[in-house]
Amino acid sequence: MLLPAKAEVARQLRRYRAWERAMLAAPADLTVRATFEDTGYTLCVLMGKRCAREAADAAERYLRSTPAAYLSELDERPRTASVSARRGPPGKRRRTFHAGRQTPSGTA
Repeated sequence: MLLPAKAEVARQLRRYRAWERAMLAAPADLTVRATFEDTGYTLCVLMGKRCAREAADAAERYLRSTPAAYLSELDERPRTASVSARRGPPGKRRRTFHAGRQTPSGTA
């Protein structure tokens, strides 16, 4: 796994934290909010996380450790959900039609 340069991670984390403070100070300012979300997205991409808070936490852990220690820490963490797990709302029962008859389970 490739890891980003620590200097870039530190720079993006500083930007994220600065815009986080600005957004908390002026939550109604749409420009500040958009810039905060952009910096969060950049940090997510940089750290390979889906959530900005997780990305910020991962960036802080990465900056405190060596790259090898960070990678071994990632390997030791329990995996939460399977990649193949279905995401989204549960599907409806599928109805099939056989020779003009409608059956709820797909059997005639």
